[in-house]
Amino acid sequence: MTNAQLFENTKVAFQLKSDSELERAYFLFKMISHEPLVRIGTAATNFALKAHLPVEGLIRSTVFDHFCGGVNEEDCLKVIDRMFESGVSSVLDYSVEGKETEAQFDAAMEKTLKIIRFSDDRDAMPIAVFKPTGFGRFHLYEKKSQGKSLSAEEQAEWDRVVARYHAVCKLGKEKEVEILIDGEESWMQDAADILVEEMMAIYNTEKPIVYNTLQLYRWDRLDYLVQLHKRAIKKGFKIGVKIVRGAYMEKERERALEKGYRSPICDSKFETDRNFNDAMKYILENINDISVFIGTHNEDSNYIAMNLMHKLNILKNDNNIWFGQLYGMSDHISFNLAAAGYNVAKYVPFGPVKDVMPYLIRRAEENTSVAGQTSRELNLIKQERKRRKLDS
Repeated sequence: MTNAQLFENTKVAFQLKSDSELERAYFLFKMISHEPLVRIGTAATNFALKAHLPVEGLIRSTVFDHFCGGVNEEDCLKVIDRMFESGVSSVLDYSVEGKETEAQFDAAMEKTLKIIRFSDDRDAMPIAVFKPTGFGRFHLYEKKSQGKSLSAEEQAEWDRVVARYHAVCKLGKEKEVEILIDGEESWMQDAADILVEEMMAIYNTEKPIVYNTLQLYRWDRLDYLVQLHKRAIKKGFKIGVKIVRGAYMEKERERALEKGYRSPICDSKFETDRNFNDAMKYILENINDISVFIGTHNEDSNYIAMNLMHKLNILKNDNNIWFGQLYGMSDHISFNLAAAGYNVAKYVPFGPVKDVMPYLIRRAEENTSVAGQTSRELNLIKQERKRRKLDS
């Protein structure tokens, strides 16, 4: 099978799904393909949860179980082990959002440390992840990004944020678990970038442990990567980056319009795709200095990466290159890449059903806005149903 046909193999793609799980996936993507249904479903779900109606069981058996690994780490083990038997690793992602207090930030740090320890004895979990705003207030990052001076109280608060980063990155290095730090909105990202680079300079001296995230729908990120590379060579540390297209496009454009500055977002999808692929090419050409987690559901970008690796004589299983998709999506990419011998990890969200709902709602809304993605999932599921009928 040539590279160009790799993602068409539905037998490999859906090997872990029973017939009933395949039917559930078809039903969910069919629902997600209708924007009004997503809006109504979202409103109804939020109302039911706020009114404490007994809907958690229904949510758990449908959308939650499709897109999430479980309610806690132990609950995810079945999913983790099954995927790893097919060569797909897991990145456990504690997907509880919108926290604001010091106690909540400490709890998020403790949860991340627990995941690193949990990953330590498991080959199936070589990577952990956290969000900058999981460890500190958004406003604090924003103020730092604007170059404003902090009050004594805010400085003490920032010092605690830095200490949380150190605790996680230090343990990651000790346990040899790579740490992915997510990207967020552009107006708070500068402070996060500076802090993550400080962590890289300390913990990435021998090999990359700490990874920053580049959202490549931003036109300035490739230049940022090139400059970071120059600094890393000068200071003698390795770079780790997760590359994604990005997750806050509407919000970014609205704020730029409202405040009258140039939007940080590329003008078109074509430009975003080109930016992503150019960054990926730059990284693969400098693979001795930069390790990458290629986070994309875009088939063309995955094919481009595979062809570049072949051209540059990079081994498929080189630990400096990981491919990643979200659990519950793009199994045709993840499982076929793994079967072909590449390093693949699924982001596996987990957490209490009620707390993970904002994440699940965002997933549904994002799928609705990317029409091609949902129709592709549906077509592949249809093909697999047909193949199973013919085989039976």
